[in-house]
Amino acid sequence: MKLGARMMKTGLAVAVALYVASLLGFISPLLAAIAAVFSIQPSIYRSYQSIVEQIQANIIGALIAIVAVYTLGNDPFIVAFAIIIVIGVTMNLKMNENTITLAAVAVIALMDSTDQTFINFAASRFSSMILGILAAFVVNFLFMPPKYETKLFMKIDSATNDILQWLRVTTRQLSDEPALKYEIIRIQDNIRWLDHTYLLYSEERTYTKGSRFSKGRKLVLFRQLITTTKKSFDVLKAFHRLDKKIEQIPEEFQDTLVSELDKLVNAHEKLVLSLKGRIKQTHRKSLRQIEQPNIPLLVERLMKVYEESDNPDKLVFLPLASQLMEYYYQLEKLKRLLKSYQKYHSNTYIQTTEK
Repeated sequence: MKLGARMMKTGLAVAVALYVASLLGFISPLLAAIAAVFSIQPSIYRSYQSIVEQIQANIIGALIAIVAVYTLGNDPFIVAFAIIIVIGVTMNLKMNENTITLAAVAVIALMDSTDQTFINFAASRFSSMILGILAAFVVNFLFMPPKYETKLFMKIDSATNDILQWLRVTTRQLSDEPALKYEIIRIQDNIRWLDHTYLLYSEERTYTKGSRFSKGRKLVLFRQLITTTKKSFDVLKAFHRLDKKIEQIPEEFQDTLVSELDKLVNAHEKLVLSLKGRIKQTHRKSLRQIEQPNIPLLVERLMKVYEESDNPDKLVFLPLASQLMEYYYQLEKLKRLLKSYQKYHSNTYIQTTEK
């Protein structure tokens, strides 16, 4: 079992909430722990959003609970009715699921039977929940703040390597069908996580004008890296769908197809290596002059071969031609962006590895 930073922060937030609640003599330290569990977020920005939203939701829940107790009592059906009202109000305010759940917990906690004065009892439990929310925010802010720039690049690098390796194997018809099918599903999941990590990185706040411009440039470059990786994955899926139909292409053209795609894959790999700083500065010019794939000519030849063919299945190669052209176009765009970034912003490094 792998212990992630969020798991550790959740545990630490619970411990802090329980300790502080006990130290302050709160009646219900357990509620502080529950609030802390619901309040941990994957980024500092989301944690700030969460603390504002959850405090609002808890105030709404507390007010409805107090009104319900003083007007209708705390019968189980009254508690259920109060929860329905709270869920309805918070949903109309478009609050997230965790916030709505915590507001419902607040209603249950405040409407519980007690021999104490209701106002004192409600204030103590409400304070416990606010303490839990604050404890989660402090832990999220101070303990292991997430570095999404590094995480994002590492995920892009990993997904790209997997796709390009499978492209090399598949174009030579050496891939194992069940293994490739499983890998396509796995890579698809990884790409979904890429988009999620990019969203978290884009949400991270910057506090100086220079940092905002720097991050803006990085976001553009990362977005293009992800787009190019997705296009390479589309090519892999196109080859997988064609499977044995590739054998219908004349052998001479098959060799050309493999050769040109290898050039495309090599160009993609070297651009990522350049971004990682594994290619000397003096060699980046030669990197851009590497033997270029002529995908437009390749696609034109592919169409010509099958225009002259009587094979009824020849149209199945149209998606492959389209995906190859799109991959080539996005790779060229990435090359131009990277060239500009390295030329004009050579001192603005992207964190590609964890320190």
